[in-house]
Amino acid sequence: MRTIAVTRELNAGIGNCELTFLPRSEIDFGRAQQQHQDYQSALASLGCETVVIPAPSGLADSVFIEDTALVLDDFAVMLRPGVASRRPEVAGVAEVLRQYKLLKAIEAPGTVDGGDLLCVGSTIFAGLSTRSNQSGIRQLSNIVSDYGITVETVETAKCLHLKSAVSEVAPGTLLINPDWVSSSTFAKFELIPIDEKEAHAANALRIGADVIYPSSFPRTIDKLARRGLNVVPVDLSELQKAEGAVTCCSLIFSTP
Repeated sequence: MRTIAVTRELNAGIGNCELTFLPRSEIDFGRAQQQHQDYQSALASLGCETVVIPAPSGLADSVFIEDTALVLDDFAVMLRPGVASRRPEVAGVAEVLRQYKLLKAIEAPGTVDGGDLLCVGSTIFAGLSTRSNQSGIRQLSNIVSDYGITVETVETAKCLHLKSAVSEVAPGTLLINPDWVSSSTFAKFELIPIDEKEAHAANALRIGADVIYPSSFPRTIDKLARRGLNVVPVDLSELQKAEGAVTCCSLIFSTP
């Protein structure tokens, strides 16, 4: 099996990105490009075959490709982002994914952002957020139920997406900000709380035994390292100004 990482080039208009919880600040496009390239290099260093989709014109947030699709073993679900301006991003991603997977789709009035979907084993935790609604989560549950996958709805607070608050860093182990999502929802897992001084530190990208992680959260990096995890730090400081993180810049899946 090969591990594929689908990414999308940075759009020159990223400074006009959608924002929900952060104030707008100037993004250095050249630096953001370099950081994104370094992120792609980190994926390649961990054995991923990177597939890069060109940046579409006028779609400022399109680098955050995770929000357009959920890719599972047998199929992919094309999502319907919660912000209308982002919905045109989906078509270009579907063109690439149909080369690898059978495609299914979320339909109106449902909305789901991929950042709200945390897949752990045969369970998908779906964040009920400002971007993902009950209709979208219900449709997703109906789609995946035939494949033995269950969906559990999780309410979030203070953050854009569920995976802003919790992500998987090792089998059965989650990194969590308990101020943004209830720890009781994930009681059957081993939980690593982020350092309390790093509120945005709960998003990590697990690639096998390794974890791609923002270098801007050194206290939480120390926590992960003390647990024996191999952390691969990347600087995404410019993309973080657009409410970006390490999971949202790629779609990772296996294929023969």
